[in-house]
Amino acid sequence: MAKKRVQPSSKPAAEDKPTTLKDLLNPEILSKLKMQADEMKAAEEKRKEEIRNQAAELRKAEQKRLDNDFGHLLEKSGMDWKNYK
Repeated sequence: MAKKRVQPSSKPAAEDKPTTLKDLLNPEILSKLKMQADEMKAAEEKRKEEIRNQAAELRKAEQKRLDNDFGHLLEKSGMDWKNYK
């Protein structure tokens, strides 16, 4: 008896790849999910911008308070006040 050779079955390239969730989802649902992700990214960016703005406002308020403090201005001044006695 002659041995039969097993020939590898030639499958199309599309079947070689594992099935992904993207392939299984309805395109309408996929587009909704993408829109929701974009909205969430925009909301996160807006929240970060608000935090940066609040921090900048706090720095400005602190600087304004320090500028009105005579002791701070005197320490910050580079002049030698002993020469003006």
